[in-house]
Amino acid sequence: MQPEQHTTEPTTPAPTRRALLGLLAGGTGAGLALAALPAAAQSRPSRAATTGGPVSAFGIDAATLGLRPGSPDDQTFVFQRALDRAASAGAPLALPPGVYRVGGVRLPDGIRLVGTPGACRLLFLGGASLLSAERLARVSLDGLVLDGGGRPLPEDRALLHCEQVDALTITNCTVAAADGTAIYASASGGTISDNRVTDAGDVAIQTRNARSLVIARNVIAGAGNNGIQIMRFEAGEDGTLVLDNRIGNIRNRAGGTGQFGNAINVFRANGVIVRGNRIGDCAFSGVRGNSASNLQIVGNTVTNVGETALYSEFEFEAAVVSGNIVDGAQMGVSIANFASGGRVAVVQGNILRNLSPRDANPDPEFLLGVGMSVEADTAVTGNVVERASAVGIAAGWGQYLRDVALTGNVVRDCGIGIGVTVVPGARSTLVANNVISGSRRGAIVGLDHKRPATGDLATGGAERYPHLSVSGNKVS
Repeated sequence: MQPEQHTTEPTTPAPTRRALLGLLAGGTGAGLALAALPAAAQSRPSRAATTGGPVSAFGIDAATLGLRPGSPDDQTFVFQRALDRAASAGAPLALPPGVYRVGGVRLPDGIRLVGTPGACRLLFLGGASLLSAERLARVSLDGLVLDGGGRPLPEDRALLHCEQVDALTITNCTVAAADGTAIYASASGGTISDNRVTDAGDVAIQTRNARSLVIARNVIAGAGNNGIQIMRFEAGEDGTLVLDNRIGNIRNRAGGTGQFGNAINVFRANGVIVRGNRIGDCAFSGVRGNSASNLQIVGNTVTNVGETALYSEFEFEAAVVSGNIVDGAQMGVSIANFASGGRVAVVQGNILRNLSPRDANPDPEFLLGVGMSVEADTAVTGNVVERASAVGIAAGWGQYLRDVALTGNVVRDCGIGIGVTVVPGARSTLVANNVISGSRRGAIVGLDHKRPATGDLATGGAERYPHLSVSGNKVS
């Protein structure tokens, strides 16, 4: 929706930067700023003024520029004018509590828009986006409710849509009922933190070609396809930090076999750190890295996901999966697709429990109910795997196994404790000093893909496979 065109805009000149900044200091400065405003704006008290809340302490009171909290009218034009004037004066624009019905608003460069958290609601009336920013140096939004109202968004647009913003700050906001993506940031840097995103139709927070963004301490409660999605058009350095978020109820409306339905999805973005997130109730994965090199997945807790809880797959080099807890998934950790260039990982100090087949991806060609699966150039050490119905730790898939060390792990109450591919073409693998107890179909078993191909190698026979070294394991 384009801003409504008015022919009766006041002819009083816009307030000067000096006059408007006087509002921040109070006293005579505030009087000078008000003197520069139209008479009608001077005589209209804000809601904060009538209730004792000093809106002007946070910046220019938007009510003095014509905005009316709670008005049933479309205020897009008045809101756009207020934003432009505040930005040109270099002062924050403070919204009094209330509902503002707007759509298709363009954020100007340098704007800082401030509201009272939970009390200042921008209700989407339609258009390309509720708020958008493009090719700007700095934008800051704080304490707003951005309410999509379930209204349709155009394809490839988000309720809050930002492109090429050097310093983007979105804090203490609620973004609700976006029909598509809630927050989108392309080729932008800055911080998206301490927000709440609810009931997004597509993705809650999506970035493309980010420039060292920080996405921290957000609560995401419900999204149609992915919670946080970090993407690049081509593989390259990204550096986004995804820290201490709470993410749940992520569905898979778009279908597929893992592109959607993930709490955190990292695609082609290198150097991303995913740390300390609390994740639950996702259709597919908790954290899914696809073609993402130098990925760290550290210290997350993931419960009740439909497929693989923690995933690093396809064309990547270097992943660390460490210190995570997984309780309830089809597979705990997967370091996969050596055939497509996926290699180099450390899987250390994780606790993986209660792994069993689920409905999300019931592919009969693969093992279902696995603690972890690794393929190439990977050290697996110090993990605890408990109650994996098929295999506690699986090394390799067919011929795709190279330079893997499984040492010092505890594997309890699994179908097979440790499964190792013995298909011709598999390469060096060490299985040493693990504690394996309660395995129903063997402690260490050679596999041909998903089919057991040997007896229990913990009791002998490993010497028949030159690529395999088995020693020092404690089996009970």
